[in-house]
Amino acid sequence: MTGAALAVVLGSAGLVAVTTPAAYAATPSDEVAKLPITSFGAMVVDDTNERVYVTDGSKGGSGASSVLVYNFQGQRVGSLATDQPASGMALSADGATLHVSQSDRILAFDTATQTRTGAAYTPYNVTCGREVAVAGGKTWFTETPYSGSMYCDRPDNQALLYGVSGTASFNAGWNSEGRLKLESGPGAPDRLVMGQAGAGNAANAFLATFDASGANLVRGPQRRFADAEGKGALDLKDIGQSADGKRIAVADAAYGTRLLDASDLSDAPVGYQPLAEGAKASAVAFSGDGKYVARGAEASGSASDLLIQPADPADGTTPIEFAFEGELDGSRVVPQGLGWAKDGSRLFAVTADGYGHWLHVIKPPAAQYDSRFTGTLSTTPSKPVVGEPLGIRGKLELDGPAPAEAVKVEAVRKDAEGTTEVASAKVAADGSFTVLDVPDRLGEATYTLRFLGDVTHRPAEDVTVTVDVAKAPTTVELTAPAEATRAGGVDITGKLTGQGRALPSGIALKVTRTDRLGTTGELTSASVAADGTFRIRDLPNKKGKTVYAVSYEGDDLHGGSSAQATVKITG
Repeated sequence: MTGAALAVVLGSAGLVAVTTPAAYAATPSDEVAKLPITSFGAMVVDDTNERVYVTDGSKGGSGASSVLVYNFQGQRVGSLATDQPASGMALSADGATLHVSQSDRILAFDTATQTRTGAAYTPYNVTCGREVAVAGGKTWFTETPYSGSMYCDRPDNQALLYGVSGTASFNAGWNSEGRLKLESGPGAPDRLVMGQAGAGNAANAFLATFDASGANLVRGPQRRFADAEGKGALDLKDIGQSADGKRIAVADAAYGTRLLDASDLSDAPVGYQPLAEGAKASAVAFSGDGKYVARGAEASGSASDLLIQPADPADGTTPIEFAFEGELDGSRVVPQGLGWAKDGSRLFAVTADGYGHWLHVIKPPAAQYDSRFTGTLSTTPSKPVVGEPLGIRGKLELDGPAPAEAVKVEAVRKDAEGTTEVASAKVAADGSFTVLDVPDRLGEATYTLRFLGDVTHRPAEDVTVTVDVAKAPTTVELTAPAEATRAGGVDITGKLTGQGRALPSGIALKVTRTDRLGTTGELTSASVAADGTFRIRDLPNKKGKTVYAVSYEGDDLHGGSSAQATVKITG
């Protein structure tokens, strides 16, 4: 079942402003399971046993609950029973133990047998839910010591950090206000990342790292993000660590995806391109093989809610985008709702809307192939004019398997008025395509053609062609008698036509008469009707061959033209 509309976008942030994601039908497989939960707590991916664990994180509830268990195909295969509603979860470094928070204890489950093996009591019996992480071989969890769901998200709530020691817990000594989010990862197994969330708009939320290798946590670098004017404060939704431990990514609903250097939390030299306009970052996760990063968002309509792309932001490979907008898909990626299989073969994403929650199992493409424009671009006509169709012909070559449906070439035109998008063109089976445009400005115009890539093909290097757009031609046609008399006069009709844009109204044509002696005089101008027709009446004063000349001087978008008629004037 395919539950999302796939779109392809530019891999270069500098080009996003002048292009629109193009829908592409050949999506990676996306299997979807409806989750029987009313809220979302946490998701953990167990590679060893190929299991995905999900909790509902309900607040204010009581009584028995369970951790939902799914296989890597998105099928529910069981559950882990808890005495109270479950919230946070974390997997031990060896994958053998799953730690699950319930209101009064941190439970331990054997992932192979799915049985409970132990529990550590917490200092408070609360229903606000907890974050759980494993770092330095120890289990850590957050505390918000309040009961009743209406108090859980108060920005002035005390937030505490605890560790597990046997069947008891101990205060780690690091406290704050609001809510705390925790993150650890195999790339830096002794590092615990902690961020402040839910502290209100006025707070300048922090992000900090801790060395958990010793008996006590040792704080490393920390950072607050607001500037001197208080702008740019962190609105933390999720934290991810790269597979090599050198980068930390933050899903910031106020900014987007921040990519940081883990050594000092400074901005990485190259960041990820912006999310879709209006989208708010909600989740981020790196694949264990180091190849991919997934970025989730809350976006409206057909704007992208999920991007899958190379973890290295300098890699220009086109991201894969999903827009969740159906009753069977959810409409947004929930905070902390992304997790990878270690080998990058599957991404697990939890989405939600007003009707429920869904688990998506997405398989990114195993390989991507190169693409390129070949040969030279040609134009038809060779001399384009304002207001007339212009065809730009070329050829695109794709390595690897042929796409299931025709791919498209995008184009932009740059002229004296700026940059304008041009309608995309489908690429035929033999690679040929024709981009069509109607230039509306005189002078030089440069067309840049782009193939933005698809599920299995990388973007091609852009190609350009420059043309000189001329005025549209016009034509004057005359119908005149072969002979006329001086007494009867000369009656000439005609028509002015032009290519491109419509001719302006109120045109007056210049009319001259040259008699047999070579004397030329200008007659009353001829007014052109709306249909282009006009009429000339004259009473010549000399006999013999007389030449009538009619001319149009042109306008801003049309060239000039003229015509002559010779009439023999008799007695």
